[in-house]
Amino acid sequence: MDRRNITHVSDFILMGLTDSEEIRLAFFTLFLLMYLITVLGNAGMMLIICLDLQLHTPMYFFLTHLSFLDLSFSTAVTPKALDNLLTSNRYISYLNCFIQMNCFVFVGVTECVLLSSMAYDRYVAICKPLHYPAIMSTRRCCSLVFGSFLIGFMDTFVNVLCLSKLHFCDSNVIYHFFCDAPPVLALSCTDTHDIEITISIFSGFTLLASLITISMSYASIMSTILKITSTAGKQKAFSTCASHLLSVTIFYGTAIFTYVKPNKSYSLGKDQVVSVFYSIVIPMLNPLIYSLRNKEVKNALSRVLQKRKCSKQLK
Repeated sequence: MDRRNITHVSDFILMGLTDSEEIRLAFFTLFLLMYLITVLGNAGMMLIICLDLQLHTPMYFFLTHLSFLDLSFSTAVTPKALDNLLTSNRYISYLNCFIQMNCFVFVGVTECVLLSSMAYDRYVAICKPLHYPAIMSTRRCCSLVFGSFLIGFMDTFVNVLCLSKLHFCDSNVIYHFFCDAPPVLALSCTDTHDIEITISIFSGFTLLASLITISMSYASIMSTILKITSTAGKQKAFSTCASHLLSVTIFYGTAIFTYVKPNKSYSLGKDQVVSVFYSIVIPMLNPLIYSLRNKEVKNALSRVLQKRKCSKQLK
């Protein structure tokens, strides 16, 4: 490559979702509403679990960190997208774009591994209930969460090293509403073949290992549930993992559709729709899935509100 043709890019232009003023206003209203639900839902979930002692169990320990990651996931993207929609400020600095990309990778990979840890927790709870307190000790739970964040950091470190090698020559226009790896790689004038392979190997290994863990856990869970004779017992066992299974299906389905394919197949319209789903919609859905389908969370919320009401009356 002729180095004279390489220019130092100080900022990028995010093309966003649409140029229509009316549609942008509609998107802004919708995204703002979903972001508020995401913040309230995930922050509320963390607060309820923290305040209610009956929820201080391994399952809700993992759920607290999942809520934190979902909140971080959406916050990495949505505020800038809202600014873009409301003010038409499509500029983002090179540094902020780089930070946004890697924050997104860190949170996404960490959540991927955490979901597999939660699947293992459900496996122990259903398949080895008598040994559950001993296996899922506080130390084991902390190790699983720490390992999830560590793997996320390692994948992000590799991502940082790879993306730091990119050069941009002619255009700084990103055809997306945030700095995601596929459109940024498509924009670079650097030969990205080796970079794509390296990122794919590390992210693919993490995704595959997590999927294998989840698949093996749920295969054992289904085998155990089928052996239960009573219908009520089967329903109770299935209800303990239904919310997690739904979250896993949505998260991995969109992640595989978006990232497990060649970079050249990046499609502006189709990939943006999927990106909106996994970056804005999924972080909003998870607390709703776990709260609406979970009687323990509803009961905990009632207890927290009742305690608050009693404390006000005493004052």
